[in-house]
Amino acid sequence: MLNEIDSKILNILQSNSRTPNAEIARQINMAPSAVLERIRRLEKKKIIKKYAAHIDPVHVDRGLLAFIEVKANGPIVDQKTAKELSKIDEVQEVHIVAGQDCFLVKVRVKNTEALTQLLRTKFAAIKSLRTTNTTIVLETVKETCELIF
Repeated sequence: MLNEIDSKILNILQSNSRTPNAEIARQINMAPSAVLERIRRLEKKKIIKKYAAHIDPVHVDRGLLAFIEVKANGPIVDQKTAKELSKIDEVQEVHIVAGQDCFLVKVRVKNTEALTQLLRTKFAAIKSLRTTNTTIVLETVKETCELIF
């Protein structure tokens, strides 16, 4: 369980992971050395898994976002299939889901032609996939990986 100070630190780092320890300390009224100690503890506990730059996909020719519902062969979800899907460069997320489908896959590509090629080549190469159903996102209202405490 997180305490209030750790929650504040996490919220600041999620907003900008490059925030200096001294600035975090100033915002939460603590000594920089105490903040650094807490951050190291959060990293050691794997609460902070990594630091990353969030890139605008439009500026790097990945403006089309789609979610693909995938059905695989067999009654049991296959971890091997999930790993094969995860290896595809355009795939950002692979979720094993309950319901009619086995996986929900988030992909980013340049355009509809690139999406078509992705499905026809890389997805079709995975022999355990039975069917796909693709939903193209027209506009994103909110997208975040932040967990606000």
